Amino acid sequence: MTYPAPARALDGGEADVRARSEALRKDLSLRDLVFAQILFIVGLQWVGVAAKQGPAHVIFWLIAVALFYLPSAGVAIWLNKVMPLEGGLYQWAKLGFNEFMGFIVAWNLWVFAILNMTNVGLQFTQYLGYIFGPGVAAFMAERWVIATTTAIVVGALVWLTIVGLRIGRWVHAAGGILMIAIFAMVIVLPWINVANGSLAEFHPLRTATPVITLLSLNLLGKMGFGAFAGFEYVAIHAGECRDPARSITRATIVAAPLIVLMFVLGTSSVLGMIPVDDIDLIAPIPQLLTRGFGSLGAVAAIAPLLLSAMLAIRFAQASVNFAGSTRLPMVAGWDNLLPSWFTRLSARYRTPVNSILFVGATTFVISTLGTV
Repeated sequence: MTYPAPARALDGGEADVRARSEALRKDLSLRDLVFAQILFIVGLQWVGVAAKQGPAHVIFWLIAVALFYLPSAGVAIWLNKVMPLEGGLYQWAKLGFNEFMGFIVAWNLWVFAILNMTNVGLQFTQYLGYIFGPGVAAFMAERWVIATTTAIVVGALVWLTIVGLRIGRWVHAAGGILMIAIFAMVIVLPWINVANGSLAEFHPLRTATPVITLLSLNLLGKMGFGAFAGFEYVAIHAGECRDPARSITRATIVAAPLIVLMFVLGTSSVLGMIPVDDIDLIAPIPQLLTRGFGSLGAVAAIAPLLLSAMLAIRFAQASVNFAGSTRLPMVAGWDNLLPSWFTRLSARYRTPVNSILFVGATTFVISTLGTV
């Protein structure tokens, strides 16, 4: 395998990373990586952001695909092929530049992952309040309930990550399947309403010439850098993949068109059923499902099931995020940029148990401070 010429000569450190990666369990298959990419990249709010562009959203999605999505996917595929190492982006920056640059990249990615999980307890309490009704919602709004829920969810993430991806990958697969099912429902719901007579017409790929304004460019940036970012994240687990150079490449090739279709057709459904000025930028999917099934007279029966599915998806997304964030302190410890304490593997599960416990404690503390 030919490696790119980095800024400094490679020494025995790379061989040590390869040796340490070999000590990890090889649990991730092509299917697992496809679901992990779908979970990490697809956010339920982005179809609402894109729908604010009106019929021009199709053109803007294509621009985002051409200028950001395909280039970022191509770069992630290439870097993973030449450096299929546990730690992913950290290793690429370290070997391509230097250890300091690698540490800064890992630090920023780690902080992003932690902050992305700090509201998971609040989200769970909100969803449970919607599922069980106003009486429970008032109870779930109590701060001590939110803190307790956060502790339970983070504790579950810690346990699942310690046990390892041999179990976690099934959680990710279930979340990925539910994500695809939710979007499939979103895509067909306008057609069901047309057949039922509750929607006059529906043209999913109707488009218009984009109007270039500061707002439209702002939304385009969110559709590119926000909605389409994340292909590089699963490469953090390269040392835990079966044939990482090949499987991560194939997973990206499979997941990329699926994600594009989910975003474009999902946005079309939101725009087809909800007036632009009424679109909920925070929760456009629940808004669409409530309105779509409400016109069919089935919203009372279907809403708790849909909210439960979305709660399961959120946990699976948090698990993907959490597992990746626990590997970054481990690989930094391999290079002596952090204490070797972070590198200790569980004798039974071959997972970085100390790093997992540290990330779990940090997540809980930051979440609790945010609640207070």
